[in-house]
Amino acid sequence: MNLFIPGLKLSQLFYEEVVSKLIQCPHAAALIGEGSEVLGYDQPRSTDHSWGPRLQIFVSTAEVEKVSMRVDSGLPDSFMGYPVRFFSWQNGTVQHHVHVTTLEDWLVSQLRIHGRGPLTPQQWLSLPQQHLLQFTAGAVFHDDAGELSRMRGQLGWYPQDIWLWMLASQWHLIGNLQPLIGRTAEAGDFRGSVLIACTLVRRMMEMCFLQERTYWPYPKWFGAAFSRLGAAPTVGPVLDGILAAADSGKRGQAVNQVLIQLAERHNALGITLEIPPQIGDFQVGINGAVRPYPVLNAGSYVEACRKAIADSAIARLVPIGAIDQLTHADDALINFTSWPERLNDVYAQELNSPAGSE
Repeated sequence: MNLFIPGLKLSQLFYEEVVSKLIQCPHAAALIGEGSEVLGYDQPRSTDHSWGPRLQIFVSTAEVEKVSMRVDSGLPDSFMGYPVRFFSWQNGTVQHHVHVTTLEDWLVSQLRIHGRGPLTPQQWLSLPQQHLLQFTAGAVFHDDAGELSRMRGQLGWYPQDIWLWMLASQWHLIGNLQPLIGRTAEAGDFRGSVLIACTLVRRMMEMCFLQERTYWPYPKWFGAAFSRLGAAPTVGPVLDGILAAADSGKRGQAVNQVLIQLAERHNALGITLEIPPQIGDFQVGINGAVRPYPVLNAGSYVEACRKAIADSAIARLVPIGAIDQLTHADDALINFTSWPERLNDVYAQELNSPAGSE
């Protein structure tokens, strides 16, 4: 059995010792895109499929065919004990995985982005975080022109107004759910109360990613990625208590503990007016009704975020969230359907139509 080498390191060595010698023109080399090794989570178990020495080589259009031929003919059968040619699920054949292409073609095929200019608001809102993470994670081994690194920097995080609107949406999603813990428990629906609490745990973890300007990955690595956040040491144990609590009252108290921390972290960002966190009975908002379910003043954070948005078209959008907040999109949806493009069109319509806003 081969000694396990993390995929990023294996691919870097593969480039430096083998592939770089086959390329005789300006280029960029990287390992980005799909794969647990791109995110730094690969383990020996990961080597059972789609894993091995691999990378992308970005060249000009005029050089793609020539470089591809040199790579095809010059690669060895194995590298550091790992086969260089292994099964590709994309086309069902055994082949090497040194992908020679242009940056433009890669952006179109993997991110559905045409061109290298700034993205529109609707593009940002309809781009799955998993795709953004796959492009900005991994590693660049070489970059003659600097364009790959520049684009990775450009897509490193959302523009301020988009970020603020996503924060507003996340506070809205949390605020809508929180009183339901108490209501379901009051109705005798233990399972429903637990389910609401578990959903809130997910929403609050997502808020931590947003507050720390970090894209969240797909479910397999969501918890592992959360553990790397600055909030994890203090927020994580309270979240664990929510998941383990058998009593709805204790669950609700723990949820408020986390939300107060998130509210304080929000204020520390300094991106909106400071809003003191307050816990009080749930204000229904109809007929002056008040229900005895202790909740955070999440709505105040929604409004603070929206008031801080400079672009009026973004500020007036109903805070339902970007694609991942709206759908929690899985692999099939983001990779094998046109739904991201359709959502792009819907967001564009909402941004351009006051009738579709609040």
